[in-house]
Amino acid sequence: MTNKPAILKNKLFLYLTEFFAGMSVMAVELGASRLLAPYFSSSQIVWTIIIGTIMIAMALGNIYGGRSADRHPSPGRLYGRILVAAVWIAAIPVVGKYIVLAISAVLIFAVNTNFLIWAAFAACMVIFVFPLFLLGTVTPSLAKYSVDSLDDSGRTVGNLGAFNTVGSIIGTFVPTFISIPAVGTSVTFLLFAGILLALALVYFISSRSGAVKSSVAGALFLVCCLTGSGNSFAFWEPDLTYEGESIYNYLQVKEDERHVILSTNVLFGVQSVLMKQEGLTGMYYDYAMAAPLMTTQAAPADCRMLILGMGTGTYATQCNRYFGEMDIQGVEIDEKITQLARTYFELPESVQVTTYDGRAYLNAITDTYDVIMVDAYQDITIPFQMSSVEFFSLVKEHLTEGGVMVVNMNMRGGGEGNINQYLADTIASVFDSVYTVDVGGTTNRELFAMDHGDALDRLDGHRASLADESLSAMMERVQNGLTAYEGGDYIMTDDKAPVELLGMRVIDELIRDEVAYYKDIYERQGISGVLESLN
Repeated sequence: MTNKPAILKNKLFLYLTEFFAGMSVMAVELGASRLLAPYFSSSQIVWTIIIGTIMIAMALGNIYGGRSADRHPSPGRLYGRILVAAVWIAAIPVVGKYIVLAISAVLIFAVNTNFLIWAAFAACMVIFVFPLFLLGTVTPSLAKYSVDSLDDSGRTVGNLGAFNTVGSIIGTFVPTFISIPAVGTSVTFLLFAGILLALALVYFISSRSGAVKSSVAGALFLVCCLTGSGNSFAFWEPDLTYEGESIYNYLQVKEDERHVILSTNVLFGVQSVLMKQEGLTGMYYDYAMAAPLMTTQAAPADCRMLILGMGTGTYATQCNRYFGEMDIQGVEIDEKITQLARTYFELPESVQVTTYDGRAYLNAITDTYDVIMVDAYQDITIPFQMSSVEFFSLVKEHLTEGGVMVVNMNMRGGGEGNINQYLADTIASVFDSVYTVDVGGTTNRELFAMDHGDALDRLDGHRASLADESLSAMMERVQNGLTAYEGGDYIMTDDKAPVELLGMRVIDELIRDEVAYYKDIYERQGISGVLESLN
């Protein structure tokens, strides 16, 4: 290169370009998971799609970048691509969620199986492949511009790789532990887009070129900052009490006259609820309240309870309201949810909540409990380490002799070999007695497991002595709906627990059931008929 700009005569700027490009790629990858999670979950399947599409983009970018550098050895072309990538990434907070929903709306009528896989893949291809393809051109291009002779080529390429790797490491930790919890996903995209933009602008200003493209890119970036930094994931919800993000979750709190509700996913259901006036929730928590009545304790209030997956404490609050003050401890991996529980859901300070993974917590303690509630299966995301024989054996070790484990299984359906059959068979291989009951009007199923044989008699006896008529009627409903479960051969272990694929089958079935009405209208009247039915 004969006319090398002054800023490139020292290789430090090229190394910094490699560093910030590597950082931005990882930040966008992590941002992609947070952008998609509220709509498609954060399961291993979604992560696989994100990583796979990004690897495709980077591979194509490497090929194109190397060929482009050989044909047109001008650094201005590379920094022009970085400029475009910066603007595209900055636009993701502005239009990304609309693209996700538009793709979902189209595919929900076009595919019958693996909807979430196809929708997540299409969203990744449309939103993330192009800017990461452009960033994929950085390394081969910089190698072309950095190597002065074959004598130092190995050292130069090695330095570039090192700067890229260190940048990638920082780009992995900063979004997860700093920027996303502190300022959210949208600002995180804007932050790293701004870094790329600044990098390109420094080059163009120092080389006294690209004034028009730099000005246009700067103006577009400013527009994205003004319109994309405060946008809501659930933009159709006008009156949210709280919306934010933690290390683990998208979080949404909304209220009406009767309830305060926590959701961690804008498309899939309710995770926790507080009844503003005393009363049953109408959800699975009511059914799970049978567990203290099944133990060998003389009274429900005497039970010592552990809740794995505390959420905002709905189960603890309801048990205390109806049975009196109980000794209740909770485990919740997301500390932000616990903070929301104290702020919006009236969780008393007397209920101790430990910020920890549920299984790791059981491994760390020696205490035993009369009731252990497993409520860690969130949306379509089931942690495999809390679904295996080894996990349920660990739960059993922490139950008293007359204790009961109650598990909320939230995806009923899926035919033979469905996720709930796997869970129930796995639990039945550990406990002597297992009973299930379907929660009316939902896809939830409650499972009760114990090693004593008189749980149903105890439920019947305690139910007759309940002072609250509504609770007594609910317990009668539970009692009448309980079915003894005979275990089968669908066993999950730590080594083999395909919870993502099993859950996906149920989601396909649920989606088909939900949209069958609109698909019928679409087939008969087209899109105009669907739009009319929605109005």
